[in-house]
Amino acid sequence: MPKITELTKKIEGDFLYQVDQWFSKGMGIWDDELDKQIHKWYANVGKVWGKKPYFSPSSLNSCPRELYLKSKGAKRDELAIQPHQGRWQRLGGLGGDMLQREILMMERHYEDVIGEDLKFKFYRDNEGRPLFEEFAAVNKQVEIDGEEFYLFGMPDGIMEYTDDDGKKYRVGLEIKSKQTTNARTSAYSMREAEESHVIQTVAYSEMYSCDIFLIVYINYSKKSWVMSDEEYEKTPDLRAFCMEISDKDRFEAFMFASDIRKSVKGNGDVPKLNLDKWTFNNYKKACANDLSKEELQELHQEVQRVQSLNLPLWQKNKYKESFNQILELRDE
Repeated sequence: MPKITELTKKIEGDFLYQVDQWFSKGMGIWDDELDKQIHKWYANVGKVWGKKPYFSPSSLNSCPRELYLKSKGAKRDELAIQPHQGRWQRLGGLGGDMLQREILMMERHYEDVIGEDLKFKFYRDNEGRPLFEEFAAVNKQVEIDGEEFYLFGMPDGIMEYTDDDGKKYRVGLEIKSKQTTNARTSAYSMREAEESHVIQTVAYSEMYSCDIFLIVYINYSKKSWVMSDEEYEKTPDLRAFCMEISDKDRFEAFMFASDIRKSVKGNGDVPKLNLDKWTFNNYKKACANDLSKEELQELHQEVQRVQSLNLPLWQKNKYKESFNQILELRDE
């Protein structure tokens, strides 16, 4: 796993400080020119498509059976979702858009409004556009263990961080949202970044030559409108975790993709279905109907074993509900 250093601790602390200062004192600033420019950038951006075979950074912690069937050309699910889930997904993206715009605002106004040096700003491409989203889309070829594939995706940002001595560092930015309760980002409940998000940044580190990555969590649920300093310290709505990524981290992440490619070619075993990742599996129907009777029995035994473990009830129910949905999809 990527490591935590004194530098990464300083970066995450400086980022939270800068953002909190801005949202505390800079909310009265308007910049129509910036908003016009952002719309112009997006109106004229060219589309970049993934070169096959490719893996998106967010997929490198997905269910291996899902990725296997996707690579084999299986049909993506067209299953209806509950309406609140759709709004949930849209809000997650909007949180990233909001923070990206505010960083651009800070580039233009932070030093005048706050009266302090700005430590974070986005790198720019040759056209002056910030390195995030479609402006930074890229296909990065990876060769590992005899396999070749592409990493394709769009980061939430590649930033330049300037420390107290004026030294500059290349720092990646990944923005995630939480929406259930304010406790999700409390100092007690959230002590580190989620594994799937860490693996995602490992892929981005290869794509953008960026060994330091910052994962930021925005929580839409607040404890209350007015909080004491102590309450805010214990239950902030914004958390950041910074880490340094090594070649070993990249090797482990990309070997997962290499194993999938071997299986697709018939040079390896068909990967197992991961019930723990069923909720966000986008190829549920294909996976359910691809299982052999023996695999189905193994999954049933896994569900029974989980029920005997000392786990929260919601986690046990998650396994049962996932298995039952598999049976329903097979009946169809």
